[in-house]
Amino acid sequence: MKDFVISTESNADLSDDFIRENGICVIPHYYSIEDEVYGEEKLLTIPQFYDAMRAGKTAATMASNPAVIEEKFGAYAKEGKDILHISFSSELSAGCSNVVVTAAAVMEEYPGSKIFVVDTLSASLGEMMMIVKALELKKAGRTIEETRAELEALVPNICVLFTVDDLNHLFRGGRLSKTQAVVGSLIDVKPILHINDGGKLVALQKTRGRKKSMNMMLANMEERLGSWRDRQIIVGILHGDSEEDAEYLRRHIEDVMGYKNTVFRPIGPSIGAHSGPGALGITFMGEYR
Repeated sequence: MKDFVISTESNADLSDDFIRENGICVIPHYYSIEDEVYGEEKLLTIPQFYDAMRAGKTAATMASNPAVIEEKFGAYAKEGKDILHISFSSELSAGCSNVVVTAAAVMEEYPGSKIFVVDTLSASLGEMMMIVKALELKKAGRTIEETRAELEALVPNICVLFTVDDLNHLFRGGRLSKTQAVVGSLIDVKPILHINDGGKLVALQKTRGRKKSMNMMLANMEERLGSWRDRQIIVGILHGDSEEDAEYLRRHIEDVMGYKNTVFRPIGPSIGAHSGPGALGITFMGEYR
């Protein structure tokens, strides 16, 4: 069986140790603070990034660079390795399209090479769930085609729930009107958002107060688990430089719900530029999104 490499983007929010231990190829997405661009060798720490946002500096994001994709994929194709790319939602970034187009060019340059792209219609640790599953299938001896098919069958079951602490970041990202952001902030509205079946981030519910929003996310998780309750790949807990609140979610998920296969990670700049400091997220497998 021909060897294959698993790749993804930096907005899968993987740890450096996980990337190194599993030989994951990571395509960088880019972000900026004011006029400074980051994303490859030049990076900010998570606290530095969110402190800049808290200070009122403008954060923006950019998708992957086709030249970088071509360089990375071309190197593997030259070695005779196929590539299975597990992508950030095509509805949230042009990154998936960049990979698809560049992969076609690389396969043309290296006839016989295979590069498959799985659009997770998801984000962050939702992507990591598919990467963990892909590693499991690869270890079990599945081919790249078999692995791709199994992952694509799981896409409708990837659940990603989010809440944010500051509505103004959703306004800047076009998710709310200025009036909704101002009025909502005045009365402490905390929306629950999810990534829907089409891969878009949309509002699901809203409540008032931080603790209520966290409990509402957990209740939404309970509702969605269904037959997946006892067969989670991983359960992801995400935070925008707000570990204390994320620990509340982790304690409930581990101690009350009984999950031990949790992954606790900060939300990276590619997503954090839109969700802002204080954002919280949960990713898991469920009956529906």
